[in-house]
Amino acid sequence: MMEFIFFSASLFLLFVATLHYLLFLVYRNPVVPRVARFSLFLALAAQGGFFLVRTLGGGRPLGTSLYESLIFFSWCIVLCYLLLTLKYKIPVLGAFVIPMAFVLSAAAALLPNKGTGEIPPALKSYWLFIHVPLSFLGDAMFVLAFGAGVMYLLQEKQLKSKKPGVFYHRLPSLEVLDSINYRALTIGFPLLTLGIITGSIWAQYAWGAYWQWDPKETWSLITWLIYAAILHGRLTVGWRGRKAAVFSIVGFAAVLFTFLGVNLILRGLHSYN
Repeated sequence: MMEFIFFSASLFLLFVATLHYLLFLVYRNPVVPRVARFSLFLALAAQGGFFLVRTLGGGRPLGTSLYESLIFFSWCIVLCYLLLTLKYKIPVLGAFVIPMAFVLSAAAALLPNKGTGEIPPALKSYWLFIHVPLSFLGDAMFVLAFGAGVMYLLQEKQLKSKKPGVFYHRLPSLEVLDSINYRALTIGFPLLTLGIITGSIWAQYAWGAYWQWDPKETWSLITWLIYAAILHGRLTVGWRGRKAAVFSIVGFAAVLFTFLGVNLILRGLHSYN
């Protein structure tokens, strides 16, 4: 019962936050983002309560099923967004990031299987509490890079237009958006790298091999290579602005496929139950 209450509360609060951030795009009242931000803090706490009750009550730690993984990914997005806004006071970024957190939790609510079955033996390891947070926090930072990338392309289009649209005065400068994109990438990439390394070590303990070219492992490597190329381009070739924004969107597509597409389409050792 408490698990259901915490989850329902978090879903409602994420909906409230999403609604207010989207409203802020067209209605610049300073109270609106404050309500959204306060709702996010409460949602973060409610999701934390959900994981605590679920882990202690049923022995189901985070990341052992698609249901828990969707909710934990949502939690990581909210956490990373709130941390990033400590440096960048740009509430409009929430309109491009927080809806993803809400959609993930809403998708979890619609799943027929709430991850109540037996946990596979390979998942009964302390490596779960290292690998899963690193991987999801890295992916959450890529969500922020994606959001900044989309905002960059929108703002660039409006700047080039003779008649800027309604979002022109809502979005920050291209320089700020590019800075957010770069900051998110430089944090997300090391986290993803550590996630892959710890996953390989865990695989050695669980299956006797560090790497087996499982679909999840393969697409994780593809995602890593994409973001490695983006950072390499930024640091050595001087990729900035539009090119970095476009590749951040491409990279995020790879993140989504690695997280959902591989597990739902390409069954393997890492498929969720």
